[in-house]
Amino acid sequence: MQSTRTMEILVGAFMAAGLVALFFLAMRVSNLSAASAGPGYSLTARFDNIGSLKVRAPVSMAGVRLGRVDAIDFDQDSYQASVTLRIDAAYDQIPADTFANIYTAGLLGEQYVALDPGGSPDYLRDGDQIEHTQSALVLERMIGQFLFNKAQEDTE
Repeated sequence: MQSTRTMEILVGAFMAAGLVALFFLAMRVSNLSAASAGPGYSLTARFDNIGSLKVRAPVSMAGVRLGRVDAIDFDQDSYQASVTLRIDAAYDQIPADTFANIYTAGLLGEQYVALDPGGSPDYLRDGDQIEHTQSALVLERMIGQFLFNKAQEDTE
């Protein structure tokens, strides 16, 4: 009787540990656990198409995470997506002519903003806008262009 009770307690503890591990895994995959609450500064970038970019998506340069996407809005004057980037304070020497690109990472298609540094001696500061951007590549649009070009070749 005593060994059955001990076995039930061990199984319960194992199940609880498994649920806690699943919770932390889900937080890690969804990028909720790495939300930066520390000091930093904001930059904005305008894109024609952001694809499936989400708030809290990583912002990186040379593969190193510098910050997160803080907000995504639509500018009704320019008809573009306005993306606010929150950059950690430790990375305060990003050249003013930096390019912002939206890339896809991993098999699940998670999108992130990659910064490619320019050569300007001036640096981006809080509230500045990144002027040079490249929108996300949309697979459906690329397939549509390929099929359209193929159809035009066949009619010639």
